[in-house]
Amino acid sequence: MPKQFAVIGLGRFGSSVARALCKEGCEVLAIDEREDLIKEISDSVTQAVQLDATDEKSLKAVGIKDVDCAIVSIGQKVQDSILVTILLKEMGIPRIVTKASNPLHGRVLEKVGADRVVFPERDMGTRVAHSLITPTVLEEIELSPGHNMMEFKTPPEFVGKTLSQLDLRAKYGANVVAIRQGIPQVDKAGKVKIVEKVNVTPKADDRICEDDILVIIGQEENLSKLEKHFQRAG
Repeated sequence: MPKQFAVIGLGRFGSSVARALCKEGCEVLAIDEREDLIKEISDSVTQAVQLDATDEKSLKAVGIKDVDCAIVSIGQKVQDSILVTILLKEMGIPRIVTKASNPLHGRVLEKVGADRVVFPERDMGTRVAHSLITPTVLEEIELSPGHNMMEFKTPPEFVGKTLSQLDLRAKYGANVVAIRQGIPQVDKAGKVKIVEKVNVTPKADDRICEDDILVIIGQEENLSKLEKHFQRAG
């Protein structure tokens, strides 16, 4: 069954996330108080509704409580974004992602219940959509048209296997160019700290550990197939 999302606020960022989620086969409820934005996106999402998202009764009436994740992308109305985040938290929405306009706004949103805070200048809408569908994907960077670099959390099925056994190049046309690992170290005070070590020349017999981050390069379509594999596994 497709994942269900609500996107509240259909500016450039919100509409980008909503369209990207629908393209990935998800059900999307798009919400905005502006009629023109609702008309503009209505053919690209599952359902588009014009309403004031700060009105709790209106939110409940459109079935907001049924979604798996809500993305709050309200423009410059800082107070409204905070209020909507609180309402969604009180309704028991499993995951709430809220757009912040600045770091202070972001800290407030975290305190009132946002599970993730994003900054549009730093997080492109489509990239956020991918990470919501596939939490295994930590980062995606376009290197050139058609070629991307992604950072993946190691899925359970990879743990204990070597790069040779995984053979991602043959299966997905993807190349592991680095492995990020957290190595526990004891400092002078006797405290254990996790120090990041990056293997920038991974070999075929290097074995993957549970918390490793794999940095993979490949064609966009091949990496998309790898993402879908992780989605099915998750």
